[in-house]
Amino acid sequence: MGAPCFHGKLVTTTGAPTEGRPYKSVIGINVISMFEIETVNLTKNFGGLVAVNNLNLQITKGTIFGFLGPNGAGKSTTVKMLTGLLQPTAGESFISGVSILSSPHEVKKNIGVLPEDLALFDSLTIWEHLMMCGPIYGLTRSETELRADQLLKYLDLRQSRNVYVDQASSGMRKKCSLAMALIHNPAVLFLDEPFEGIDPVSSRNIKDLLLLLAGRGATIFLTSHILEVVERLVQSFAIIVDGEIVCSKTVEETLRDGQTIEDLFLQHVRRDEVEQLEWIG
Repeated sequence: MGAPCFHGKLVTTTGAPTEGRPYKSVIGINVISMFEIETVNLTKNFGGLVAVNNLNLQITKGTIFGFLGPNGAGKSTTVKMLTGLLQPTAGESFISGVSILSSPHEVKKNIGVLPEDLALFDSLTIWEHLMMCGPIYGLTRSETELRADQLLKYLDLRQSRNVYVDQASSGMRKKCSLAMALIHNPAVLFLDEPFEGIDPVSSRNIKDLLLLLAGRGATIFLTSHILEVVERLVQSFAIIVDGEIVCSKTVEETLRDGQTIEDLFLQHVRRDEVEQLEWIG
């Protein structure tokens, strides 16, 4: 029998049960941390709904981490809290040891975000989005132009650079948003469904790019429903259901146990029995 998933509140990139190290910080205080992404009892309630419940993550530098779960499990809510787009009800998050609550601007300078809602401007072209984005992160115009041109070429958007966003396809919009997340070379990258609506060639280019970034020390936190892609890309993953982690393992452990990420996902995510639809066929 293979090693079971770790069910618990503390999730590390190894997927193994771990005792929480002594935590000397208080809410809103920056700490020295060995982890690039760390959450401490992170919780978000929407009225009576607990969207994320006491989430504890510890992700080391240079890791590609998959955060998986069914629709409505709390994935996007977690990403929004980790990137300063949503205030937690309780708990705290740290990026490179910096508190998101106390130093949100410092954190945002060093992260790139592909959000669930792309939040692009219909009246701007793809090129104008990138030219607007670079200076926000302190890039000169020439640096922004160089990086924007390289990113658009790599993402197969160069021919579409002058297309207005309201006329762009969903895949073009997604790639534009990804280029904006990458242009300042962030240390930590948060990607919410980066492969959704992306053509196979661009998808392969994105996978190669993420592997390159991680190999150079960047930390990547991604959500995706395309489990086959996740399995070939991430080193470790966690499955969240109803706001709580139900499984955490490394891909190496999973494959060694003769399983796939999809096997584990289906074991931990409730599947209702399909009713016989007598009127079909």
